[in-house]
Amino acid sequence: MTVRAKIALTIFLTGLLTAIGVVATVLMAFQRFDHESTYYRADAFLKRVVMQHPDLMTMQQRFPEEFVNFLGGLVLYEPGTQLYLLDTEGKVLATTTAQALPANYRVALGPVREAASDQPMPYVMGDDPEQAGSRTVVAAKPLQRAVILPGQPVAGYLYLVCRPRTLDENRLAALRSSLDRPGMLLILGVVLLTTCFSVWMTATVTRPLARLTAAVSAVTRDGLEANSSGATAPSQAATALPDAHTRDEFGLLARGIGTMLTTLRTQWATLRRLDHFRREGVSNLSHDLRSPLTATTACLETLDMRWANQPERAPDRELLAVALRNTRNAARLVQSLGDLAPLAEPEFKLRSGVLDLTELMDDVAMRFAERAQRQGVSVVSANPDNCAVLAPVDIELLERAVANLVDNALKFCAPGGTITLSVACEGSMAALCVRDTGAGIAAADIPHLFDRFYQSRQSVAPATGEGGKGLGLAIVKRIVELHGGSIHVESVLGQGTDVTLMLPASG
Repeated sequence: MTVRAKIALTIFLTGLLTAIGVVATVLMAFQRFDHESTYYRADAFLKRVVMQHPDLMTMQQRFPEEFVNFLGGLVLYEPGTQLYLLDTEGKVLATTTAQALPANYRVALGPVREAASDQPMPYVMGDDPEQAGSRTVVAAKPLQRAVILPGQPVAGYLYLVCRPRTLDENRLAALRSSLDRPGMLLILGVVLLTTCFSVWMTATVTRPLARLTAAVSAVTRDGLEANSSGATAPSQAATALPDAHTRDEFGLLARGIGTMLTTLRTQWATLRRLDHFRREGVSNLSHDLRSPLTATTACLETLDMRWANQPERAPDRELLAVALRNTRNAARLVQSLGDLAPLAEPEFKLRSGVLDLTELMDDVAMRFAERAQRQGVSVVSANPDNCAVLAPVDIELLERAVANLVDNALKFCAPGGTITLSVACEGSMAALCVRDTGAGIAAADIPHLFDRFYQSRQSVAPATGEGGKGLGLAIVKRIVELHGGSIHVESVLGQGTDVTLMLPASG
């Protein structure tokens, strides 16, 4: 969820909860008001009855049947109420209810005495004999045998149960009253106003953040080179970002990011120039060293041929062989550096053309056939699918990559070994595989095989006694990356290695 959505949701929920709280407060206030008004009305009613009829206990004893009708006549003026005559133990002596109560039914005396006391009460909740277990607003007054006089004992209680409506009905009525047209419109207006305010507030607060995020995302997507030509000063870069001129936190953040981007762009441009000069220097140095190394190699080979039939030159020829081997290694290293330097240029472009990869693998196999025969190794080109595998590739570069893999395999293949070159289609990809039966590669070395100048513990080739320079496989990796492909290596020590180049095939 975005920051904008979180803020909008927070404000909306706050408004909604506020509206619900207002409704709940209205309901609770209405309920309390209903209880208080009902209690005051019932208490006043009982006061009038007791003042007008102070001998109710005597009347009930003398005329029990007529007394029930008398009580029924009293509650005619208070609809929804029921009168009860209680003794001092809470036993119901007479009632206006038509429902038959259990024999010797008693009302809890605590609320009765509380309501009958002279202490002012907001309201009292007591038992409702008609609804066992429920409580409602009640009122009570003490009764005596004769005229009420101070100090006389209480003989009973006149108990009034007020049930104009149940509490649930009260709540529903209050809810209907609150949610009628004016109330409903008010609540909907509050929620709508809160929603509109949340949308406006969210848009106001997050709009600068959204613009700043979009600007930073554009830099991430397009790189530091995009729109960096005109940014020569921190202030210029800062003002290029949205809301950088404001004085709030977003403005400070925009100016800080702008300054940082300017610094990064300057450093990036410097690094690009230095890297270009480095690659250009390596390429020029490789070109300049190639000629003297070639001449030195030729001279050493000439001396070796002249001394071939001179036994007295045997010690010299041993030294000459060491010098010749090192010179050839240096020449190959210089050649690899010269090949890798232009490939590392970001602006390097492939000269692609559609090629049958089977033909390329056949050409590479034929190229290494004579050398492999001298080492006692077989180089075989195979096409398991027996069909043409076409792919848009730079022929010269891809042939160099496969040749480097075969050259590396020959170094680590003992006499009697086999190197197999194969091509297959795997969906939309072409798989070029170079498989050998050589010494294999340790599992710990496989992730680093294509790093520049990386040499494993097994880097000394048993076939030639020469060590690798760590550049041939790096060139292979770069060529495959330029083609939009990938490299996969599987190897078992003592059994051999499979190197597979996955390249996009022609549709």
